[in-house]
Amino acid sequence: MALDPSTILVLSTALAASASLYLAVEWRSVREKSLLFWSAGFAVITVGCVLALLRTSGYLLIGIWFANGLLIAAHWLFLVGVARFTDVRLSRAWTLLALAWLAVLLLPGGAWWSRVMFVVQSLLIAGISLRASFLLRPHGVSLSVGAVQLRYVLLLHGLFYFAKAASIVALDTFVDLAAFRGEVIQISLVEGAMAIMLIALSMTGTERHRREERIEQLAARDPLTALYNRRALEQRAPGLLAQASPHSPGALLLIDIDNFKQVNDLHGHSAGDKLLVALSEMICNTLPQGALAARLGGDEFVILLREASSESVVTLGNALRSMFGQMAQQAFATPKAVTLSMGGTLFEQPPAGLEALLELGDAALYASKRDGRNSVRVVRAA
Repeated sequence: MALDPSTILVLSTALAASASLYLAVEWRSVREKSLLFWSAGFAVITVGCVLALLRTSGYLLIGIWFANGLLIAAHWLFLVGVARFTDVRLSRAWTLLALAWLAVLLLPGGAWWSRVMFVVQSLLIAGISLRASFLLRPHGVSLSVGAVQLRYVLLLHGLFYFAKAASIVALDTFVDLAAFRGEVIQISLVEGAMAIMLIALSMTGTERHRREERIEQLAARDPLTALYNRRALEQRAPGLLAQASPHSPGALLLIDIDNFKQVNDLHGHSAGDKLLVALSEMICNTLPQGALAARLGGDEFVILLREASSESVVTLGNALRSMFGQMAQQAFATPKAVTLSMGGTLFEQPPAGLEALLELGDAALYASKRDGRNSVRVVRAA
């Protein structure tokens, strides 16, 4: 079968329909809005390719103007999907692109009509593709392989369409949209089929990596408080512990809620959960840079600090005690005050391991409870 324009369009239709269906299936399983927009974009391309075939039968308005308009709409949906993926809000100006395409319809017919439409369509698609590629730049964060591929595929796709528009203007290239005649049109159809395949593969890889990242994050986080769980802390602690030195001591602060059982007994377990979430938010808001925080289980939390001192540990502990005590007193009335007891361990050398530090912090914590609770006790590791 010869690769004439009609054959390439049929191939593009099949590729776009397959990509739309696959991304839709992915969206049903992960519910990422970017996948929904990308799937819709390929669905629009599918319809546009079918309509483009009608121009050979004399339906020029539908086969040229409307079909090319759908191609622009599909790229706009790709841009919206990328914006959703990167959590960027698009300017309203990008929603006005339809007006530029509608203006082409008002142009009188003539020998130059195909060129004007071809240039306007190419520039609109080039601008949308380049904007989407720009949104996928690293922003100081490493991108997945799929996101990098999608970025460069969109970049090359946009530059190709820009070069198409430039060739029509600068080289006076022959273009006949009604009959699919002209070398630029032939090359464009081939590039379109290749772009559909590459963009679809890149989008799929991008979202798959995002999903895997989120699964990994969920495995490392406590489901209630979103702090690290014990397993994640054990994996990340060695790097912080190894930085300890006499000039830059580290510290561990173990935190336990006093009389927490009263909250559950009097106000229900949902109230206890709210208390735990509130404490975790306070910890996150007061956590120094480079520190680690985790929920060990129940009502027990731990903070690992670097470049600490006894004074800074006590200051941090007292700040948390004050905030938490006031909040608990106002939110949940109990016979005995719901407060925080803390045990801290300061270490000037990398310890044998996290477990050894937790044992020292546990001893300091119970000393704090024996002294009447609602206090901070700090000891130095040998």
